[in-house]
Amino acid sequence: GEMLIAVTIPERAGSFLEFCRLIGKRNITEFNYRYSSAREAQGLAGIRTPDRAAQKDLIDRIEGAGLAVCDLTDNEMARRHIRHMVGGRIRTPHRELLYRFEFPERPGALLDFLTELAGRWSISLFHYRNHGAAYGHVLVGMMVPEKDSRAFNQFLDNVGFEYADETNNPAYRYFLADTEREPNEVALAPVGV
Repeated sequence: GEMLIAVTIPERAGSFLEFCRLIGKRNITEFNYRYSSAREAQGLAGIRTPDRAAQKDLIDRIEGAGLAVCDLTDNEMARRHIRHMVGGRIRTPHRELLYRFEFPERPGALLDFLTELAGRWSISLFHYRNHGAAYGHVLVGMMVPEKDSRAFNQFLDNVGFEYADETNNPAYRYFLADTEREPNEVALAPVGV
């Protein structure tokens, strides 16, 4: 079946990758994450497991790595509603770029992506849902300082997945973008603005 967990992840580059390494090659059905403070963030993950024993083992593994985790597998409100509502507007310390990627539905595709990202920039938003198709659609927000633009473009060339820049998408502006910045500066504001 599918287990549903809430996990608190330290807000530092590479911490999301560390969490995914704990999950390993298990099938992630969904992952929702939004930067919430300079210290930590909460993520919501759906993970396929064969049975309750495997679910308990995974929770023990995550707790053993020092992360706070809450099992929401039997929480009806979380399953029906909360999993679709994770997110919101934030005040980002750096400019936020929003990209949509197509991942092949194979074990390890997410881990490969995060390994290529390799903790270079903080992930400020992440939404992934596996619908059983050949490709999964992933929406990723990353805090990329202007000075890293060339390195970021190199990352996009190296990642090996189809992608689209969604930073200027009106839906992003309405519901997720940093409202303290001018609408036409969301993608262009220098660090510290």
